[in-house]
Amino acid sequence: MNPRRRIIPLFVPHLGCPNDCVFCNQRKISGSLTPADGDTVRRTLELAREYTPAGAELAFYGGSFTAIPTDQQRELLEAARPYVEQGFIGEIRVSTRPDKIDPAALELLREYGVKTIELGSQSMDDRVLRMSGRGHTAEDTRKAAKLIKAGGFNLMLQMMTGLPGSDGDTDVMTARELIKLRPDGVRIYPTVIIRDTALYELWQAGKYREHTVDDAVSVCAEIVKEFDAAGIPIIRLGLNPTDDLSSGEAVAGAYHPALGELVYSRIYLQKAEQLIEKIGCRDTLTLGVHPSRVSLMIGQKRQNIEKLKTKFGIKEIKVIKTEVNDGEIVILP
Repeated sequence: MNPRRRIIPLFVPHLGCPNDCVFCNQRKISGSLTPADGDTVRRTLELAREYTPAGAELAFYGGSFTAIPTDQQRELLEAARPYVEQGFIGEIRVSTRPDKIDPAALELLREYGVKTIELGSQSMDDRVLRMSGRGHTAEDTRKAAKLIKAGGFNLMLQMMTGLPGSDGDTDVMTARELIKLRPDGVRIYPTVIIRDTALYELWQAGKYREHTVDDAVSVCAEIVKEFDAAGIPIIRLGLNPTDDLSSGEAVAGAYHPALGELVYSRIYLQKAEQLIEKIGCRDTLTLGVHPSRVSLMIGQKRQNIEKLKTKFGIKEIKVIKTEVNDGEIVILP
């Protein structure tokens, strides 16, 4: 799997999904109403030829691909086959449910050159999965991951934070359980309350407490450190902004167009706090970070700098570009 490969997305919202998860409204999440068919695949790929170099990855997102009737799977994949043979498409990726993976499903995907399979695991706590209406278990994820890895596919896993019945400890546990499955990458999606979902109704009725942006930043900062320590790439952190979500359909919860930046900025704040605690307080302080990480250390609206000044009684803090490793912070003379 090449994380720098250009991705051509095709959405199959709700196609094949046997369950209505409490948090889900795929049209508003994906910005797509009509599921893809063979003609959609061909039109999309012909258009993509104009601006995408050869070797791109075609990704079927949004639904449960292997739960779609086999003839529909073949229609979508058959439409892509000529572009694979021509070399324009280098890889195909599909997203699906853990309980819809078996040897026959994998054999069909292999026939058409699918390289990567994403599993919507969401949680490794069965109680959370039941309360969220997922319709599968944590063991389903373990079994599916084993089959996918044994079949020679790249394995991607998705998890969510702040689901009904979960808390920070449950979410960190989920990350640790997913690490044991040795995925090639993960996506982390803090829960967002979207209009016209069961979760929206629960929230309005006072039966679900909002998973705020600050909640998500706090728990994701811990989860990111777990995945980083295990050497597992985080491909996405937070929902991709869409016009629907940004215009008010995301009514509450952890929706922020720069959520990933907030999380990594929080991690830099924590590292700086630990460093300052070791060396003691000073009137002025100069922190050195990798040239690409200055804004993360400073924080949005300089919030990291202000928090450090308040906590440690420091009058002035500067952050400058320094030749250090990415993620490293040093205190300069």
